[in-house]
Formats: sequence, C-alpha cells, structure tokens
Amino acid sequence: MPEVDLLKSLPRTKRDIKAREGGKNLDVIAASKEYGELYFDGPREYGYGGYSYDGRWRPVARDMIEHFGLKPGDRVLDVGCAKGFLVKDFMLECPGIEAFGIDISQYALMNSEPEVVGRLHHGNANQLPFPDGSFDCIISLNTVHNLPRDQVIVALQEIQRLCSGNSFIQVDSYRTEEDREIFLSWVLTAEFHDYPDGWRDLFDEAGYTGDYYWTLLT
Repeated sequence: MPEVDLLKSLPRTKRDIKAREGGKNLDVIAASKEYGELYFDGPREYGYGGYSYDGRWRPVARDMIEHFGLKPGDRVLDVGCAKGFLVKDFMLECPGIEAFGIDISQYALMNSEPEVVGRLHHGNANQLPFPDGSFDCIISLNTVHNLPRDQVIVALQEIQRLCSGNSFIQVDSYRTEEDREIFLSWVLTAEFHDYPDGWRDLFDEAGYTGDYYWTLLT
C-alpha cells in the first residue's frame, strides 16, 4: 500500500483562499453538498467555478495506465467520476479499455461527455452496485472524504471488495497545523479529513491495500 502521486501531471490551479473564506457560510456549504449545477458550474465560492473538458486528465490517465499495467479489455472504475472526464481519457489513452464511472451527482452525469454515455452510473461510494472482483483497477479522486468517517471505511471496503489492491485513492489532508487551518478555511464538502498518519490508520482499519495520495492546499 504505497504512497504515490499519480496526479503529478495535472496542472496546479491557484486557489484564492481569502476569497473563499470570505464567501463561505452555512448556506454555501449546504448548496455545495448538493453536488448540482452550483457546485460544478456556478460561482467559484460554491465549488469548481466551471467544470468543462479540456484534456488535462489525459496525462493522468496515461500515468495510471502505466502504473497499473492496464491494457485493452481491462475494466476500470472511477468512483466519484463527476462528468466522466477521466473515464473518457482512459479510453483515449488505451483504446479497448473498459472504463466506467459512478457518481452521486445527477447533474454531473446528465452533463457528461458524449463518449461516456452509458458508462456512468448513479450511486454512492459506500454502496457500489457491482459484484465482487468486477474490476481490474479502481480510481477514486477527492471523493471518499466527502463521507463521515464510518462511511469512509465502508467506501474503502467496497473498493477493496471490487478490486483487491489494484486501486488508487486521493483524499484531503495536510502536513502541519498551519496547513490544517488553511484547509479548514477552504473546504466545502469534506466530512472527514486528517493528517497522513491518521489516514493511514483508517486505511488499516478498513483493510484497504491499494495506493493513495493526498490533496494538499500548499
């Protein structure tokens, strides 16, 4: 279960922490957690501030294909796939790969890329509607931390059930108390977050044996 940065090829975006902190309130947080149009394509204080395909996930998909040795015919699932950009890019980078996604947001699924229509499912990470061992690889980026701690464990166990070990998750974290304070001023949707050692304890508790890395604001 190694720590590995599989999103190193993704362009880094500059976050306006002060603007987010100034506009953040309970109504904004509640609206963001609906994962609807405001979260994806509304003003930046609600989430992405506009989420459209620009190909930036293609090198990430390429790195993941190489890391896991994926090939045509392999089945890959993106848990928390949003509009399916990574699913699309898996298929572009490895023609013949069987890539699928699942997300809680009906809005994201209804506004997905044409190439992934029929490949995206509606559902929650803590109850994945697939048989045991259904996939050769599972990816989950910035998703499971949106659940309470006990449900994060269930989600990790679900990932483990569908694909034992050949998986990668990325979650919100911080390395110092100062970074934690910055994170708390920015975060909208995460229900559980911790220092890396706390996350590793949770991985052990859940029996998760895949790869992992952190989303850090600094």
